[in-house]
Amino acid sequence: MAAIKSFNHKAIGCAVDSRYLRSENLWGSVSSMAPGKEIFTMPFIAIDGLETRYDVLGDGPALLMYSPGGFDARIEQWTDLGIYQRIKLLDHLPKKYKCILFDRRENGQSGGRVEQITWNHFVRQGAGLLDSLGVDKAHVMGGCMGCCPVAAFGVAHPERTLSMVHYWPVGGAKYRISGHQRFTRHLAFVEENGLQAVVDLVRSHDKNFSADPRGGPWGQPIRNSEEFAKAYADLDKAQYLLTVTAMYRGLIDRDTAPGAEPEDLMALAIPSLIVPGNDDFHATSAARYLHECLTGSEYWDVPVDEQTEENAPKRVLDFLDSIPA
Repeated sequence: MAAIKSFNHKAIGCAVDSRYLRSENLWGSVSSMAPGKEIFTMPFIAIDGLETRYDVLGDGPALLMYSPGGFDARIEQWTDLGIYQRIKLLDHLPKKYKCILFDRRENGQSGGRVEQITWNHFVRQGAGLLDSLGVDKAHVMGGCMGCCPVAAFGVAHPERTLSMVHYWPVGGAKYRISGHQRFTRHLAFVEENGLQAVVDLVRSHDKNFSADPRGGPWGQPIRNSEEFAKAYADLDKAQYLLTVTAMYRGLIDRDTAPGAEPEDLMALAIPSLIVPGNDDFHATSAARYLHECLTGSEYWDVPVDEQTEENAPKRVLDFLDSIPA
């Protein structure tokens, strides 16, 4: 797939460069991405000027799923990452629901664009995917940082949102502080070394933004596309620093749960289920905050160690099944 051709000093975009992929089959076959990265090959669709990698599992009412993984939000995180690997949601949810999965923009094989990204950019990606698949209404679920665009989606499209599921929402003071520190490290690296150094760095390894903050939030599009990498390196550094500063201050702007304003959440009448985490990135206080703001929401008050494959998928399914189609 060719990279998007329209570039300027404020915004550059990319799709996945086919030179970095060897396509085989969906789910179960892998492809190779230079350097030495294995990936699952799935279909792509253009949304908001960018390519989105997606998959649909199962049949039934639609369930749009915002992937967990922070700034590495790929489809595979639903099966490979931490708590999600343990509870195996995708072994159970597709038996009754049409699970619509996708790599969030700037992540996995989806495209990216350098701009001041807000939660509403991720909302547009999810809504655009539903539009492309001919889905009018859907349940909307997120894991980890994926809960933030779920809240924003409910605020932006309450008429399309059958319910919301927030599994381990991010938030809390430590989450905000660590997020700001991560972006600050990236900006300091750019200030000292320039944008070409970012390209060289991220192409020398496969670490994501969390593992090596110096590479910034566009590391994966840089790896995926030669054209994106070149355009990124040619950006005006001063403008880039301003754009990224405004971006992280907007995305990670509170000690509760980011994504939507509390007044907007309180005005919603969308059935919601909240499942708390309990660590430095998924503070229990973030889940309690959402429970407070979302009137009538259900809160599954089960300790993290007791969330298992036996009870977690069932709890989510019981909630979804209780919502009128």
